[in-house]
Amino acid sequence: MEKTSSNLLWHGVLLAVLLSFGYSIVLASQSIEYNWRWERVVPYLVNMEPKSAVAPFDGVAKVSADGLSVVVTSDNGEPDRAYQEFSHLIVGDGDLVFEGDVIVTREDWRMGPIMNGLVVTLKISIVSLFFAVIIGLFVGLARISSNPLLKHLSLLYVEIVRGTPLLVQIFIFYFFIGTVLGLDRFTAGAAALSIFAAAYVAEIIRSGIQSIPAGQMEAARSLGMNYSKAMIHIILPQAFKRTLPPMAGQFINLIKDSSLVSVISITDLTKAGREVVSGTFAPFEVWFTVALLYLVLTGTLSWMVKLLEKRLATSD
Repeated sequence: MEKTSSNLLWHGVLLAVLLSFGYSIVLASQSIEYNWRWERVVPYLVNMEPKSAVAPFDGVAKVSADGLSVVVTSDNGEPDRAYQEFSHLIVGDGDLVFEGDVIVTREDWRMGPIMNGLVVTLKISIVSLFFAVIIGLFVGLARISSNPLLKHLSLLYVEIVRGTPLLVQIFIFYFFIGTVLGLDRFTAGAAALSIFAAAYVAEIIRSGIQSIPAGQMEAARSLGMNYSKAMIHIILPQAFKRTLPPMAGQFINLIKDSSLVSVISITDLTKAGREVVSGTFAPFEVWFTVALLYLVLTGTLSWMVKLLEKRLATSD
């Protein structure tokens, strides 16, 4: 009973903190006399405006008896243009139409610029995560290798990548490496993110492998396994469980770092937000929306990792 009362008390404190935070935002907006207009953002998320079909030439509109189709005929020998599956018919039977006149409109829900930017962010994040794990795994194994060449090359790679800003690396990949190899913006941005994240993944994997007692490898070798089989079947599965939380943190950072690819004109979520702000003059609404979408991406990833952690914990 006492524990329940204590939990209720602290939940009440949490609610009070959240309400205070929300009220502080309201007071801040009032102090700068900002007029919130959330409806401005909606069309840039989901565009629900009907699409219009226009006449390609001057002619006459002929509407079918059931009113479900219309044909525009031309006196200049142009092939007839038929319109079907529309929501609203704008012209009547026998009306004269001119090139560019609206003939019909149809309901059409489509993604707005912000959602298109979200899709680009999702694509570049998935591609970067995939290659970062692959590169990071090989570099992490090279870091603990007994081969001096592999060990020192991997160490040099990790130190250079971790010691230089990601923004600088993106510029180098796009303007130098991308120009030499003929890479497009998306490929150059994904490559820069992959190389950057792989250096941190490599260190996470290295620390995870080295956290496994040396006796595990010795026991595997005593059973007749070679180094590769022992690493794949004994060491890496245990290291994977231990590195899952820091790996998830690195993946979340990668999703947030993907916003930097907007500097090379990739229309990701951040760049789409800047473009929408310039057109709507609603900076607070747009940036709060962009932040929420990033939070949805990172929160979903965090939730999936927690589910994976629970599943791996029950399998022990």
